[in-house]
Amino acid sequence: MNARMIPVIRYFATIVAVLNFISVAEAKEWFFEVWLDKQKIGTHSFTFNQNQLQSRANFKVKVLFINAYRYQHQANETWQGTCLSELRAHTEENKEITDVAGVQQGNQFLVDKNGKKQTLPACVMTFAYWNPDILKQQRLLNPQNGEYLDVSVMDEGKQVIMVKGQPVNVHQYRLTGRYQGKDKLNITLWYDDQQEWVALESVTPEGYKIIYKLI
Repeated sequence: MNARMIPVIRYFATIVAVLNFISVAEAKEWFFEVWLDKQKIGTHSFTFNQNQLQSRANFKVKVLFINAYRYQHQANETWQGTCLSELRAHTEENKEITDVAGVQQGNQFLVDKNGKKQTLPACVMTFAYWNPDILKQQRLLNPQNGEYLDVSVMDEGKQVIMVKGQPVNVHQYRLTGRYQGKDKLNITLWYDDQQEWVALESVTPEGYKIIYKLI
């Protein structure tokens, strides 16, 4: 890992922030180790209970044994079915702080990012990896920065991958995201035979891999 890695950071932060929704009735928890290539850089946990989601991420990236980057992200979301009704997200990237708030009002969803406002359609979804309906969406909201991205999904067929140290039959999908004509996300997703989301990997424009390992 060397100084060329630094442009990866904001791409990486985007990947982290979009992991913020689950569509199930019962309380559930998920805990991921997060890796940047071969370097373990932190954890990301999710707790969902009674339509309330809490997402917590904490990372430190080292370059030449020096702490080059610190990232902390927390998001609280309220859902009505597959529609986001309220969002509160706070992110710290080194010394930069971003706050995003959103609320459903009538036939629109209002978003405020550090005082900058925008109006979105009534039923907005974030990157709902746990809900297979995400694979049918054309636009998704990034809760970290308020970007409403154009997305496309490609079915890449069946695979076998390791999950918690065991081989698992999965279905693989490629999700790409663009904002204002610029490529933003390139993500591979895996779902098991029960359509449970079990893994994620993304390759940055610089060629580094971001890997989420379920533990």
